[in-house]
Amino acid sequence: MTVVERREIALVDLLDRLLAGGVVITGDVTLRIADVDLVRIDLNALISSVNETVPSPFELPGGRSL
Repeated sequence: MTVVERREIALVDLLDRLLAGGVVITGDVTLRIADVDLVRIDLNALISSVNETVPSPFELPGGRSL
């Protein structure tokens, strides 16, 4: 086993690294019975941290951010 294989990362550290750079989640779910599509769900999500250097894209009335 190499050093990289034995390296343990805490979940909090992993989330911190992912949110610092951002994460894109995509997926498709289709519920099908007898070759008939009943429900289709498409998921596209961008998850990222927001701070002073990366402001929130959502503005409240009066120019305040969420």
